[in-house]
Amino acid sequence: MLAIRTRRRKAVVLATAAVIAGLTAPSLTASPATATTTTTTTDTATTNTDYDDTYYKDAIGKTGASLKSSLHTIISDQTKLSYSAVWDALKATDEDPDNSGNVILLYSGVSRSKSLNGGDTGDWNREHVWAKSHGDFGTSTGPGTDIHHLRPSDVRVNSVRGNKDFDNGGSAVSEGGGSLTDSDSFEPRDAVKGDVARMIFYMAVRYEGGDGFADLEVNGQVGNGSNPYIGKLSVLKAWNDEDPPDAFEEHRNQVVYDDYQHNRNPFIDHPEWVESIW
Repeated sequence: MLAIRTRRRKAVVLATAAVIAGLTAPSLTASPATATTTTTTTDTATTNTDYDDTYYKDAIGKTGASLKSSLHTIISDQTKLSYSAVWDALKATDEDPDNSGNVILLYSGVSRSKSLNGGDTGDWNREHVWAKSHGDFGTSTGPGTDIHHLRPSDVRVNSVRGNKDFDNGGSAVSEGGGSLTDSDSFEPRDAVKGDVARMIFYMAVRYEGGDGFADLEVNGQVGNGSNPYIGKLSVLKAWNDEDPPDAFEEHRNQVVYDDYQHNRNPFIDHPEWVESIW
């Protein structure tokens, strides 16, 4: 489980209630998750345990490889989408909560009309956060269409990211919302660093070499090219710690579960499981 540490946390919707009540959230102590039906907000993360005694019941109390194996079995039970169906799915999962006619673009944070989906400058397209060349799965039904890691992105910013691994540092990406890039890595804006990390960890658990696809794994390097790996593990773990799930990410997970794939990203519900597995 998580080592005891002090982390930064971004503002979440529940913080308002905490301020009104004059409460100070306690720090999270490393221990196996237990089956409850509450949502706990701490200094380190927002932990959704609503599904611990149902969806995650076979994973609760496990750690390490055993936890990873159990989660793989759980989340592999999903409805698979076609690549064309991803367009409409993203219009729902990434809808701007302040403007139902728009989606929020992952890397830039821009709110853009749902109708501007395509491949031209000024459009948004379907970004594979786990770059599809890392494992050569393309847009095949399965990892190539899994909306837990497919997100709306500005066409030009998406092109800048390309298939680069994730790491800190680089030069500012024009209109990238604070994202940085260099020759072999990409650093997303602060507000979605944890989101990116949890999508990567989801993919590494969901796709373990079955169904004719590569065994996707997170490693400690960049420049992985076409190998079925993405890095940088230490950086992604830090991003998961520093940027806990917020209301938008949690809502998105719920929409994917309720309306589309009917599986969940366990690291949004339990970000502490990252440390347990990796």
